[in-house]
Amino acid sequence: MVDRISPERRSWLMARVKGQNTLPEIIVRRMAHSLGYRFRLHVRELPGSPDLVFPRRRAVVFVHGCFWHRHDGCRKATSPKSREDFWNEKFERNVARDRRVKSELELMGWRVLVVWECETRDPEKLALDLQAFL
Repeated sequence: MVDRISPERRSWLMARVKGQNTLPEIIVRRMAHSLGYRFRLHVRELPGSPDLVFPRRRAVVFVHGCFWHRHDGCRKATSPKSREDFWNEKFERNVARDRRVKSELELMGWRVLVVWECETRDPEKLALDLQAFL
């Protein structure tokens, strides 16, 4: 399939894809804060620079986009039709990095929760999941 967007426009669009402070991440932050939990953001001293860190609880939360981190069974985890080899390798590296970071944190004594982008659409379930984890 031919991309209908020029390479310059595609580059401009992709440059605006954020890695931090995404809407799903902000939803999780607000929920955790409203439940009375206090946290630190993007602690670079920890592997993977977790999105939310709860130091006293030795717990971290990653908010993963379903597309970029390949949420199994999610309709948002589609694959682009162009440059399939490139995208498949990129997604495989992302998933491998996620696994490696999670195991490194667990070896350091941290508990790890992954909240998927699609899970942020159900506030009641999100609140229950956060409370059960923390």
